[in-house]
Amino acid sequence: MDITHPSRDDCPEEFSLTRRKLMVGGALFAGGVLLPPEVLAQSLDVSAPEISPKFMEVSSLLIDHHLDGEIGARMAAAMLRIHPEIEHDIGAIIEIAKKENARIVEDFFADIPEGRLKDTALAIISAWYTGVVENSPDAEVFAFETALMYQPTHDVMTIPTYAISGPNGWNAEASALGDMPTF
Repeated sequence: MDITHPSRDDCPEEFSLTRRKLMVGGALFAGGVLLPPEVLAQSLDVSAPEISPKFMEVSSLLIDHHLDGEIGARMAAAMLRIHPEIEHDIGAIIEIAKKENARIVEDFFADIPEGRLKDTALAIISAWYTGVVENSPDAEVFAFETALMYQPTHDVMTIPTYAISGPNGWNAEASALGDMPTF
């Protein structure tokens, strides 16, 4: 390797920041900032999936807690990507609940047939309680401190974290240790 080469860099190519990459990135950033939000949303197609209202309806039937609609929309989109048939299953679960005039899970859960429908219902319940929609090491986390498994004991149990100041306290200043003796 020629050490006197003018563009020699010890970092891998994918981390190299050239003037051209900086200019293109800056232009894209400026363009994104200057675009109206409506145009940006249309170009990125960030609209909520159609399954989201039905997902929230079935979630509120299956789970007797206050559920966050934004987290629900993201969970619904992720579950639809993983299980494309979930939209049909959700509709069938809602129909069973309507047939039983159910307002809470105990009113209709026993009437959900074993198999795919019951598995879908359990997957939705599990997602809200654990904060993830799949059980894998690289699973996307949708709810951490708002995951329902922490709610019954949130006043006495701390959520596991490496942050000094508590969950989601990554930017908080650490408290002073106190006066250290001088020798």
